[in-house]
Amino acid sequence: MPRVARSPRDNRLYRPSCMPDAVEACVLHAQRHRRMSVDQIADLVGESRWTVYKWIQTGSIPSRKIPGFEHACGAHYVTHYLAAAARKVVIDIPTGRLASASDVHAVQDACTAAIGALIAFSQRKTDAKQTLDAITVAIERLAFERENVSRHDQPELPLS
Repeated sequence: MPRVARSPRDNRLYRPSCMPDAVEACVLHAQRHRRMSVDQIADLVGESRWTVYKWIQTGSIPSRKIPGFEHACGAHYVTHYLAAAARKVVIDIPTGRLASASDVHAVQDACTAAIGALIAFSQRKTDAKQTLDAITVAIERLAFERENVSRHDQPELPLS
């Protein structure tokens, strides 16, 4: 069975299946990891809490509000959902640092999960959504490390 999270409570590997899920996942992330309430998120975004609840219910967040909302929540589930809906892959911008053992292990784990998902899908033991999610995670991790290697000669300074 692939190790792709099926719930925003699992971890950052979660892939939302619709816009309301993406908005809710951002709010859950803020509540869980930043101990923020919907009122606090709304204050940071410059909206009322009822507006944020409406975004969660309908998924109709204005595009100009997405960057601020995701920054306030500390998660980018809406951006990832929009990219996936457009059949694009999103990776964090690499800094050119060398991969640690845990980074290499994460890439290996994602690739193993993707191959396992493909095998399970070919045997009709899993559905297409789970298989696609596992493959997407592996592609994103490989693409990130690829860019890290390509930027290795000119790494960025760690400013934080």
